[in-house]
Amino acid sequence: MAPEYSWVRSRLRNGTDIAVDSGPCPHLQPQTCFPPRGFPSPLGPGLLVIAGMESSLTGCTKPEHFHTVTPLLESWALSQVAGTTVFLKCENVQPAGSFKIRGIGHFCQEVAKKGCRHLVCSSGGNAGIAAAYAARKLGIPATIVLPEGTSLQVVRRLQGEGAEVQLTGKVWDEASLKAQELAKRDGWVNVPPFDHPLIWEGHASLVRELKTALGTPPGALVLAVGGGGLLAGVSAGLIEVGWQDVPIIAVETQGAHCFNAAIKAGRLVTLPEITSVARSLGAKTVAARALACTQELDIISEVVEDGQAVSAVQQFLDDERMLVEPACGAPLAVIYSGLLGRLQAKGRLHPSLASVVVIVCGGNNIDSGALQALKAQLGQS
Repeated sequence: MAPEYSWVRSRLRNGTDIAVDSGPCPHLQPQTCFPPRGFPSPLGPGLLVIAGMESSLTGCTKPEHFHTVTPLLESWALSQVAGTTVFLKCENVQPAGSFKIRGIGHFCQEVAKKGCRHLVCSSGGNAGIAAAYAARKLGIPATIVLPEGTSLQVVRRLQGEGAEVQLTGKVWDEASLKAQELAKRDGWVNVPPFDHPLIWEGHASLVRELKTALGTPPGALVLAVGGGGLLAGVSAGLIEVGWQDVPIIAVETQGAHCFNAAIKAGRLVTLPEITSVARSLGAKTVAARALACTQELDIISEVVEDGQAVSAVQQFLDDERMLVEPACGAPLAVIYSGLLGRLQAKGRLHPSLASVVVIVCGGNNIDSGALQALKAQLGQS
């Protein structure tokens, strides 16, 4: 028996006539435009059929966001190591190479609506690429300020996105001061890499995708902490979907451990310098909002060594054929190093976890040559 629909004839901005179903449809994906096989147009030949669209047609003409819905993959290899099901939220396949496009894309779209004429962003690489990508999509010029030691690979990517690149200082904090100075120009807006409510709001979309994919909450969620934007956004997302009881394992590398230092001190702490090879985690001071999240959710702060993070990058490449940077190796090291099991043994986590989600945050500051150089630097064969 053919399914029943409530069809309405409408027209897109480009002049295309379409048939729209105003209610949900179990047979067709919502917000999708195509001539489906076996479903002739009910309002005449040549019409595209759109089912489950309710009242909005905007999703057919242009995407709402600059980020994509990323895969959630079950990892056989990491599940074997962990002794429970491990899912990978693959932010490394975002168009800008990392999760950063979620929050930064959202921020840039919002300030563009208010008349921004030039975007400026300080970055260790990934935030800058997200800002440059968003600027290109919006048709707005961008200036990205990077620390002097940023890889040529990242600089070329930024230039390929059409951004102007300035190299200033040894660490992100110094580049940030330069960006703030540039943003004083008329019509220029500084894009904060991690410390702004719009950034966190954008990152929260990741948790909504997890809720859609999993249905039920995982036993734990593992993520990397640099400046704290991802942690703040994921925390907001967990509260939004009612998963506030899910423990978050927030991981840093030694030498970029500003969040862990702040928790131990009970206040924000500024590290004297960044000594970790995980440069993308290299904020000297974590966002105040990230520290505040520890009062609202069960957040377990852990620090791994550079060697563990880089070993995890290599193992992940071997297991999953995906190359990520050391900042992403930090949360992966929770599984590979056995830290997850030790947390269970100590009673910090439930002894029987339904599943664990690792956010594979991605990153652009890596290639095969850089990985080999890092391994040699750390004495790994």
